[in-house]
Amino acid sequence: MTSSYDEVYGSWRKDPEGFWMDQASGIDWFEKPKIAFDPDQGVYGRWFPDGVTNTCHNCLDRHVEGGRGDQAAIIYDSPITGAKRTISYSEMLADVEAFSGALSDRGIRKGDRVIIYMPMVPEALVAMLACARLGAVHSVVFGGFAASELATRIEDCEAKLVVSASCGIEPGRIVAYKPLLDAAIEQSSHKPDVTIILQREEHRCELIKDRDFDFHALLQANAGRKVTCTPVASTDPLYVLYTSGTTGQPKGVVRDNGGHMAALHWSMHSIYGVKPGEVFWAASDIGWVVGHSYIVYGPLLHGNTTILFEGKPVGTPDAGTFWRVIDEHNVVVLFTAPTAFRAIRKEDPQGSLISDYDLSGFCALFLAGERADPDTIQWAERLLKVPVIDHWWQTETGWTIAGNPMGLGLLPIKHGSPAVPMPGYDVQVIDDAGHPVAAGTLGNIVVKLPLPPGCLPTLWNADDRFQDAYLAEFPGYYKTADAGFIDDNGYLFIMARTDDIINVAGHRLSTGGMEEAVSGHPDVAECAVIGIADSMKGQIPAGFIVINSGVDRSDDEIEKEVVKLVRDKIGPVAAFKTVMAVKRLPKTRSGKILRATMQKIADGESWKMPATIDDPAILDEVSEVLAKRGLKSRDS
Repeated sequence: MTSSYDEVYGSWRKDPEGFWMDQASGIDWFEKPKIAFDPDQGVYGRWFPDGVTNTCHNCLDRHVEGGRGDQAAIIYDSPITGAKRTISYSEMLADVEAFSGALSDRGIRKGDRVIIYMPMVPEALVAMLACARLGAVHSVVFGGFAASELATRIEDCEAKLVVSASCGIEPGRIVAYKPLLDAAIEQSSHKPDVTIILQREEHRCELIKDRDFDFHALLQANAGRKVTCTPVASTDPLYVLYTSGTTGQPKGVVRDNGGHMAALHWSMHSIYGVKPGEVFWAASDIGWVVGHSYIVYGPLLHGNTTILFEGKPVGTPDAGTFWRVIDEHNVVVLFTAPTAFRAIRKEDPQGSLISDYDLSGFCALFLAGERADPDTIQWAERLLKVPVIDHWWQTETGWTIAGNPMGLGLLPIKHGSPAVPMPGYDVQVIDDAGHPVAAGTLGNIVVKLPLPPGCLPTLWNADDRFQDAYLAEFPGYYKTADAGFIDDNGYLFIMARTDDIINVAGHRLSTGGMEEAVSGHPDVAECAVIGIADSMKGQIPAGFIVINSGVDRSDDEIEKEVVKLVRDKIGPVAAFKTVMAVKRLPKTRSGKILRATMQKIADGESWKMPATIDDPAILDEVSEVLAKRGLKSRDS
């Protein structure tokens, strides 16, 4: 298939507002917008400012009215509990209307904020869509976040109500949510009026009289109730999603209604190449932006069936669980993080478990969330025999900045590159002074304003902070805080966060480039490279490697080979001499490696335990390995 990318991107270039007005026609409006973009509204302008719509209507009502009522909207698959459930669009609509009624009875109105602190269960999606139905603003907090982190979010958005659960369930352990929620409310200076608790049979909790209400009891009490969708302005907020801030105060990324729907709806068919009715699976969590965009809103806006998976890529029960889900539920496209595939590869390097399942209907794997190293991509391509497509975007943008649009016809794949900018994004690479750099030159990746529909218009109640954090350093551009280059063919290469560019004896070097070389070693499952302070060179790189299961060679032998590999590929300028084998790499719950924390430990600087860390014990393991190498660390 010949790609129409150049034609489509060119049509956006020629008439940006006309292009997005065409995409806006793909969703339902109570009042269709006459204006595509108003540069005088908001911080940098607002999309479809005179349009009136409702996101829940577009996710559920219009599909039921259009004949998709009996189609599966959600397939819930929980290998952790053994539960499976298929929920049709009609059934989902009935539950959302019932829960909307319950929220309305407890005072929730248009513009009110509702915190959703839930595991990966269908009731979480019901709560999100019920908020959207009423015009309330939801803020999903990853289930199991520490009480202090939950408290800051309750306080910042002044939540009127919290929807939570008695517990979350991880492999081998139960995480009691209710004590965390109670502690967060105690710590917050702002107190929600009401909490609604989903009681899970694996661990029930006591409810506080007159404050806590049982989720299913409310759902049953309101069964059959009809609640109409509240009309909202296109520019009204749909949700606030908090992301970590450098000052410790989380940043509330705001997502609007109209632009968000237009962008996500377009992305489903143009980028991911799926048709309405097909099964799409984003193996993420609703607490992260991928879960918002591509577990919940994107698939349901487009009339797809979405998979809600409460499990892990390995250990529930084994490294074949992804293949089992794809086979059993006829998944056409999977979207997950590279770290998931590195975990699978570590446990099953030969991919022997794939042959146990029928993947004949599987069409493509999309990776995003962190840099996808070419070695992992090639491993997946070889075993899955489908396109493996890296694409790049951020919590702030909500959808793809650069990718390879399968729905428009795939472009040639270049390993290590997420390919090309999507319509709406004028991506450029500039130096620290704001000047364009030559093709192939490492620099700051920026996007020329205005950002397209779907991207954040601002931060919650913090226009000045938004301006300072994203727009001030390079006037006229959005700062992605990623570093990379654009090659002679217009392909973008993301090499590192700008914080991860290290200065070795005056040479600006990308840790991502070094990681690419390290991951090319056949015995390395995953790796991280950080810059460690050095009195002579300023910084020197240090590599941490996790070795594949079943490898019986010594760590020392593999470490020496990795050093040689990097020096052969990058050269002596990298000054790459230190490699340490570790059992595990410290990561956030969404799979991002905590390089900045590792660097502070290695440099002996004071550091705080990251709120999003998956397992704090891993940092102790890293500290022990550093100490053995004579690199001291200071306690957190």
